[in-house]
Amino acid sequence: MDEQWAIEHLEYFISVTRLVDPNSSSTYGRRARPAGGRSTILEAIHTTEQILDRVLPRWRTEIPVDDSNRWQQQHQAAQRAVVQLRDGAEIAARLGDNSPVLSASNLHPWVWEGARSLWQSGHFREAVRAASVKVNAETQNKLHRRDISETDLFKQALSNDPPTGSAHRLRPAGDDGGKTSLSLRRGIMAFAEGCYAGIRNPASHDEGDLDEQAALEQLAALSVLARWVDGAFVVTP
Repeated sequence: MDEQWAIEHLEYFISVTRLVDPNSSSTYGRRARPAGGRSTILEAIHTTEQILDRVLPRWRTEIPVDDSNRWQQQHQAAQRAVVQLRDGAEIAARLGDNSPVLSASNLHPWVWEGARSLWQSGHFREAVRAASVKVNAETQNKLHRRDISETDLFKQALSNDPPTGSAHRLRPAGDDGGKTSLSLRRGIMAFAEGCYAGIRNPASHDEGDLDEQAALEQLAALSVLARWVDGAFVVTP
């Protein structure tokens, strides 16, 4: 992300959604309205919300909607996002926790596209389930298979047997059929089985929601699998 560009856009949005009294230029009073006109705000809102989705993925649920001011939720989120973009790294360093940050929006697109809307509304378990469905569907698309799915799909795709008929094979990038390549195929196959048995199945059948951090870690596991599949090549008969 171009952080300086994002900050400049957010500051512009903050300025045009700042409430002012048309008679006194004060930010108070019952007649207060946004400093910018409706058309100006509408032109800026699309980009603003995309930035907010990247910087503060849960802004839609964490910041309450103000029924008396249409733009107040985005206004407050933009203020928080500016602080995060400007000071986030320094705050983490000075507080003694400068460890890498895992951002859901930077996971593999198959995973985040599947999870995004549910994640942003706080439905973490459903977001994980949706991401697992998306990874399965994209793998089926790559192999042109609709007759099998999930664990069986990966077992057949990564089988060491040569492809036959519609049973195409998936080979990781750089696969030369050597010992290391065979080991990697076996590892991806086992990892995929773990993802669908240990992540997808509980997400589909267990009650209650997941803790946000646990859900993020599960999305990260699915992202690892998605990157392997996306980077692999298909072998046909």
